[in-house]
Amino acid sequence: MLVAALAATAAWGVHLAIPGIPLLTTAVVLGIVVGQILAARPGLTGALAPGLSVAAKSFMQLGIVLLGLKLSLVDIAALGWVTIATTVAIVLLTFAGTLGLGRWFDLPGHQPLLIATGFSICGASAIGAMSGVVKAKDEETATPIALVTLCGTLAIAVLPLLWQPLGLSALQFGHWVGAGVHDVGQVVATAQIAGSSALAVALVVKLTRVLMLAPIVAVASVVERHLQAGRGIAQADAALMATAASPDTRRGVAKRPPIVPLFVAGFIVAMLVRTLIPLPVPVLDAAEVLQTGLLAMALFALGTAVNLITLLRTGGRPLAVGLLSWVLIAALALGAVHLS
Repeated sequence: MLVAALAATAAWGVHLAIPGIPLLTTAVVLGIVVGQILAARPGLTGALAPGLSVAAKSFMQLGIVLLGLKLSLVDIAALGWVTIATTVAIVLLTFAGTLGLGRWFDLPGHQPLLIATGFSICGASAIGAMSGVVKAKDEETATPIALVTLCGTLAIAVLPLLWQPLGLSALQFGHWVGAGVHDVGQVVATAQIAGSSALAVALVVKLTRVLMLAPIVAVASVVERHLQAGRGIAQADAALMATAASPDTRRGVAKRPPIVPLFVAGFIVAMLVRTLIPLPVPVLDAAEVLQTGLLAMALFALGTAVNLITLLRTGGRPLAVGLLSWVLIAALALGAVHLS
């Protein structure tokens, strides 16, 4: 955990020196770089593994709870029903489209679900939340993290170049960025080019997408619960046939996840607190610093699990899914800008 904290501090230093580079993106990239160093791998998979696991899972969940304090339903309602409806539609269409692409390209395990979650909602943070619910392996989580980091970084460079050619006003550009860029830090880095008004619009639209994290993860938890129940009954039936045990032994064969994960409930509570209670600015600032630090540590830890050699051996399938999903959400977001 100390190593993760030092890495988060280093990422913060890079962000302070070059504000255009998002802190959380830097933390992920730093983790990926460290993960490729052959001399570091024995430590990452050995003595450092338990602490990095705590950072990747527990700190990620705590950071997501605190992320709820950024969301005020009053600010979101001020967008108007058309903008809210199109933003929700973008999330759902991108999620379904990316999930379909991942299965069409035959990506293994939970990768299609994790890529769909990250690209449609809020990047690496959403991937971490979903992986905790479906109990995805670190290897399954690492590739989506790498893809969402790559495509989000590309967005920082590419979208500003398209701003003027597409004939968008500053506010329209902010709307496009908020609806189409993955991570909150990447949204800030991209939208700030068009000024403070564009940045404000981008953040509210982006946080409206973040609001979708709770219901989508909750639905995934329910689906996973039913799947595990089916697997548990099958295992129990097999055990009964082998041992002639009582039917009561079916209980506990498979530990099912809660219907609503605790950290998702915490996220919703934090959001309601921000909406209903006028919190002092110092409290919100302290919560944002803590949330950013926890997510930076978690994303560094997740980044260390990325093995670029293994990723390259899978061929271009994951990369193709990521790039196609990036194009899909950018196109849908641009359409929503013109509708609004």
